[in-house]
Amino acid sequence: MRLRLDLAYDGTAFRGWARQPGLRTVQGTLEAAIARVLGGDPQLVVAGRTDAGVHASGQVAHLDLTEGQLARLRKGRTPTPEALAARLTGVLGAYPDVAVHRTAEAAPGFDARFSAVWRRYRYRIADLRTAYDPLARGRTTTVKAHLDARAMDAAARSFRGLHDFAAYCKWREGATTIRTLLDFGWRRDEHGILVAEVKADAFCHSMVRALVGACVAVGEGRLEVADVERIRDEGVRIAEVKVLAARGLTLTEVGYPADDLLAARADQTRARRSLDAD
Repeated sequence: MRLRLDLAYDGTAFRGWARQPGLRTVQGTLEAAIARVLGGDPQLVVAGRTDAGVHASGQVAHLDLTEGQLARLRKGRTPTPEALAARLTGVLGAYPDVAVHRTAEAAPGFDARFSAVWRRYRYRIADLRTAYDPLARGRTTTVKAHLDARAMDAAARSFRGLHDFAAYCKWREGATTIRTLLDFGWRRDEHGILVAEVKADAFCHSMVRALVGACVAVGEGRLEVADVERIRDEGVRIAEVKVLAARGLTLTEVGYPADDLLAARADQTRARRSLDAD
């Protein structure tokens, strides 16, 4: 049986999603909790591997149960996949920084990573026009400048579409940096916080925080919109574009197609991307 898990976590005290020896990670913490409940060696697959300090309110993962784990699940007081979320909540303890909101048997063909159609992130910035809110410090980055929200929004909109984002990613051997940015824009909320909504079919390593850094450079007047477009097209990272802090970034939602399209979407995603692709 394959289970789908819907998750949320405060990334402040985690060294990212991926399991790392000797370090506290979201994956390691959840897999240890699952092992306490079901035994075995759980292996979670996640929709988006977040970096150290990045938060999530709408993360998705899947877990393939062995026969032994399935038998233990069915021996519980409430022997259903849906009940696993409550059992994990009990193991994680009071006020944990990671929560499993929902567990359910996955639809046929579902893959948390490869079946996803898009991911949505939110980034929050407080600038010199914003009153400092100590209650929001764990999910908001501070930039000590007067930022032009309209200019930042124009820069964000210029990134939309299919592009090679090598200039705004940390390169990984064998990985493509071609992505389709479906939406990107900035606004100020009712408290004056600058909020970006970023949506793409997928993101490469540090891409969102680098794109935010480019927008901040435009908002400060250090770069023009044409500059960040040129940097993107040249494909070379430059010092003027900073990768902003992880604390301001939250994965808010992952989108999937209808159940009968899940397997086909997974096959499509595994195909290597190119700028000439339809």
